[in-house]
Amino acid sequence: MPAADRPRMGLRERKKQETRDALSQAAVRLIVERGWTGVTEEDIAAAANVSARTFRNYFSGKAEAVAARHVDRVRRIAGELRARPAAEPLWEAVTAAVREQFVPEHDIDRWAHGRQQADSVRLMLTEPALQGELAKAHAAAEAELTAAIGERTGTDPVRDLYPKLVAAALGATLSAVITHCLQAEPPLPLGPVLGEAIDRLTSGLPVP
Repeated sequence: MPAADRPRMGLRERKKQETRDALSQAAVRLIVERGWTGVTEEDIAAAANVSARTFRNYFSGKAEAVAARHVDRVRRIAGELRARPAAEPLWEAVTAAVREQFVPEHDIDRWAHGRQQADSVRLMLTEPALQGELAKAHAAAEAELTAAIGERTGTDPVRDLYPKLVAAALGATLSAVITHCLQAEPPLPLGPVLGEAIDRLTSGLPVP
């Protein structure tokens, strides 16, 4: 590819990612506000200022649009992990990469503003139509983390258990934090609790 084409290609890819992010954020926000059945693909597209056809170029449906936020966030964590200094200890790099994506808080952390919002998020996450997409999203996210951890530690994601264990531990930590934050009274923002959870994980989960 000629060098002159690379900036334009990079801009195009960024624009595509921005559209994907806008659609996914709109899907989460509208469904939390209106409920699963109260939102259509057309509603999501309009909220993101694109056409319904554009929505369908990115996602097969609103369930995939919601689940995409998890995959994309973990992909950014994996990318940040790869970019951290090579000499930095693994768990320091992991902690920094995760905190980069959760502090400051993102849109979904609006549940911390009240019980009604938190309950709406919880209801959305239990929607049967969303469960399959969330399972696929979790598997894709864990695979991304496993690959990044393998690269950083010089372990083979296929043959070695270690990168799988670290990725699985991080995935389980995130799930536990989300559940805890949603159930707390009042609901808690993700960022600070996730930081605490990772600190506990890296210290070997000592008994409180």
